[in-house]
Amino acid sequence: MIIDRLGRQFKNLRVSLTSACNYACTYCVPDGKKLQPLSHELNGEELFHAVRLVVEGAGVNRLRITGGEPLLSKKFEEFLRGVMSLGLDDVGITTNGQLLPRYMPVIRETGLKRINISLDTLDASKFRSIARSGDLATVQKGIEMSLDAGMRVKINTVPVRSGNENQILPLLDYSLDRQIELRYIELMNMGHLKYSNLYAQEYIGMKEILSIIQEKYEIRPANAPVDSTSIRYEIPGRGFFGIIANESEPFCRTCSRLRISSNGDLYGCLSN
Repeated sequence: MIIDRLGRQFKNLRVSLTSACNYACTYCVPDGKKLQPLSHELNGEELFHAVRLVVEGAGVNRLRITGGEPLLSKKFEEFLRGVMSLGLDDVGITTNGQLLPRYMPVIRETGLKRINISLDTLDASKFRSIARSGDLATVQKGIEMSLDAGMRVKINTVPVRSGNENQILPLLDYSLDRQIELRYIELMNMGHLKYSNLYAQEYIGMKEILSIIQEKYEIRPANAPVDSTSIRYEIPGRGFFGIIANESEPFCRTCSRLRISSNGDLYGCLSN
């Protein structure tokens, strides 16, 4: 068990398979260059060994596979099969969905039940301008395949002023129609945005997101686990959505997440 000096017990583990990504999203990288893997990333066996040590030593019972883009990693299949054998209460994947159709047979075979898919717009041309790679149709195909496989699907979207402000409602409608919980993620003040005026120009906060949604829907607060990063809302008769309010309402006090980077570093916060 790991308990920090603030009394937080860490039960959730995020594991980055690779720092590489096949997208170059405008809010993630400044110059359009795709992120590359670290020269000293652990191989699949080494990373799984590190995970097993943390699981056994800290009592972790929930794990999420992330990146970069995890499906881009050559160790994805080996690693997924390994962690699914650990008997954890919950295993999930966060992906941009571009390679999801290719890997769906493996994912279904392992019995994985939970997946988060990033989707910032339903406009195909805008998709390319935001992600600077990939295509919308393939991602949507991956979403439908995940639903057909009986998986619990969530969609993650990062609203930004110049890119997809007009998609806040269309993405919600798309998700509600499929019984998917959409999560709006406030733009994070880090990376190339940290010391740039661009952050303030692009940021759309929780209050504004809710105001836009309330133009169409009646909403009410919904229950969420005490350590959830998402503030959840219900649209009666339609479904649920959430807002990860990194800036408006930081969730540091109840955070229960540890992270292992692709090079084996163990840390507790994305902002470190």
